[in-house]
Amino acid sequence: MKKTDTEMNELIESTLKLSEQAFRELFPILPKEWLSLDLTTPQLKVVLLLYLNGPARMSVIASSLGVSLATATGVVDRLVERDMLVRESDPNDRRVVLCRLSEKGVKLITGLWLKAGERVVIMFKALDRRRLQLVKDALEALLEAGRAAKGQLEIGNNSR
Repeated sequence: MKKTDTEMNELIESTLKLSEQAFRELFPILPKEWLSLDLTTPQLKVVLLLYLNGPARMSVIASSLGVSLATATGVVDRLVERDMLVRESDPNDRRVVLCRLSEKGVKLITGLWLKAGERVVIMFKALDRRRLQLVKDALEALLEAGRAAKGQLEIGNNSR
């Protein structure tokens, strides 16, 4: 391994450690919010999957959860009963059923993100202008790198 590769790996490792520390600092309030949810872990995973990726087929949900279609259907059934999800026909193929978040499901997840965002705003306000600009620039660079590496990243199937 070349010296520059070793240096790059060390830089990546230290950046990952900082990211973990930042995550722990930013989100200590979320566990309380998330633990107060009346959702099982698989249900929360489905809600997050649909929030982040949009409507999805049952097969995509099952694959993303790593469970059988029957198990995923049971999870979705309970979320539909609780008015968190809606099943609807795919406008491009009426034989296909898509699951999407209901208004109640969107409101729930949006509320969690907003709560986390409030904490981030407080932290950003603690920075001076120069350091906040550095954070902004770093996040833009990270998003750019993510877009460039999108083919290499396994984010799950998206059935919009």
